[in-house]
Amino acid sequence: MISKEKELKKIAVNIASCRLCQQGMSGLPVPGEGAVNAKLMFIGEAPGVEESKTGRPFIGRSGKLLTQILAEIGLKREEVFITSPVKYFPGRRAPTSQEIDHGRTHLLAQIKVIQPKFIVLMGTTAVKALLPDETFHAVKDHGRVVTQSGQTYFLTFHPAAALRSPKIWGGLMRADFKKLLKLL
Repeated sequence: MISKEKELKKIAVNIASCRLCQQGMSGLPVPGEGAVNAKLMFIGEAPGVEESKTGRPFIGRSGKLLTQILAEIGLKREEVFITSPVKYFPGRRAPTSQEIDHGRTHLLAQIKVIQPKFIVLMGTTAVKALLPDETFHAVKDHGRVVTQSGQTYFLTFHPAAALRSPKIWGGLMRADFKKLLKLL
């Protein structure tokens, strides 16, 4: 039986050689990182500039905020798995529906290997990637738990939104993460 580490490395190799992922994108692939047996998996949007330089997810300003939020609820980055549906930097734009749809294939492969208890969908792109046939929206439905096909999702804001809005960071997102902690 192949170990989870080897399975995730195999997926990372597939992402690095995926021509569809690379179309219109730049920088290094950012497959994700974290605990292979994580109970919590955090899904963002797409890599930013800093992430595309290093191949590591959430290391820029949004990542620093995510790390801080995790610490506030008693978690370390090393205990969770962090990734995005889109695995390359799309430039200074949101990923297209086609990029999200394609990225979902790699993301679902990662989820199958990790088998997290909860998947935290941070922002609209994450929601579109994993709940594409539903009418959920990260802003309207933040703090909501959704169970679908045996998987439990928790919807919240993307850390970038919290950086832009003190209301989101100061109250709404912190409340969401406290609710998440209670669910664990």
